[in-house]
Amino acid sequence: MKTVRYGIIGLGNMGTTHINNFAKENNIPGAEVTAIADIKKEKIDRILTKFPGKNFQCFNSGDELIKGADVDAVIVATPHYSHPDLCIKALNKGLNVICEKPAGVYTKQVKEMIAVAKRSKALFTMMFNQRTNCIFRKMREMIAAGAIGAIKRINWIITDWYRAQCYYDSGDWRATWAGEGGGVLFNQCPHQLDLLLWVTGLKPNRIRAFCHKGKWHDIEVEDDVSAYLEYPNGATGVFITSTGDAPGTNRFEVLGTGGKLVCDNNRVLTYYKNDMDEREFCKTYKGGFGEPGYTVSEVETDGLNLQHTGICRNFTNAILGKEPLFVDGADGLDSVVLMDAMELSSWLDKTIDLPLDDDLYLAELRKRIASSRRKEAVSGAVFDTEGSYEGGVK
Repeated sequence: MKTVRYGIIGLGNMGTTHINNFAKENNIPGAEVTAIADIKKEKIDRILTKFPGKNFQCFNSGDELIKGADVDAVIVATPHYSHPDLCIKALNKGLNVICEKPAGVYTKQVKEMIAVAKRSKALFTMMFNQRTNCIFRKMREMIAAGAIGAIKRINWIITDWYRAQCYYDSGDWRATWAGEGGGVLFNQCPHQLDLLLWVTGLKPNRIRAFCHKGKWHDIEVEDDVSAYLEYPNGATGVFITSTGDAPGTNRFEVLGTGGKLVCDNNRVLTYYKNDMDEREFCKTYKGGFGEPGYTVSEVETDGLNLQHTGICRNFTNAILGKEPLFVDGADGLDSVVLMDAMELSSWLDKTIDLPLDDDLYLAELRKRIASSRRKEAVSGAVFDTEGSYEGGVK
């Protein structure tokens, strides 16, 4: 195989972004999009009009593309509930799969997808494009190397997701329990929840969250969340997010016994290095009100932040046997666990111990799906996302 042929399933904001990326000359060497699918004919027509020279195979559903397209790989960019089902069908046919975030809405379906992926000879990855950001790669590297000692506290305030009402009105599936399965946690924050785990190397064992439903918008799902996390090593964390703050904040801070790393707006990484480990200072210092001295420096990185293009290049090269896979698709489960645990904590008004009770979550979700409202007079708009991901903030 010299060229990997891709099929794009779902031609909304993200599906269109992927086609645009593949269409740029030499942007993803060794790959081309040869098939597209969407249940709405007008979205297919829009792509055909935009790329008149492309001879795409066109299909009216993801199922049809998987069954009939001449492709080696697919990108699943449909509404969330259908991610596992389509991925499973593609993997069972032997197609390599890139799954857009989130891996799914509830853990039970994601675990089934991962089990199929493990049995398949095809490659499976998640579109965790934020992992390509040099800032997060450097944070992960430094933490793993012990630059901040043992982690004590993790805080992320990520509220620069502002969305006006028209965004939620642009799709009949958006911001509904039946169509999307959640709000800001499931749409905007899967990347940050993944990074919370990937960068620090820690998974919480207890979560208490407050998910405010339709606080700032006319929607039925959460658009404002504050969560408290506890970790097995005694560390704690706070995760705050919203689509109603303007101007918003994006500050990711990881504090350890040896110092801390602070990432502002996904662009600047500052390193506070203690002169002495805080735990050792605490035990030995005799001066009363003193604290460890520290130095402050801005961390240099390799400057690379390839985002979606980076994931697609890596996946293509992995299929061609040129490099190892960067993101294991099984990693998609952990961020869904966090989303589900936060929702369940808020629904039941209690702290949730992990591992999550998959059946309990699904039962509670189904209650909300049963009363989910149907949207009328939906615009069906597809927004231009060009440049939205360069800084890793959207």
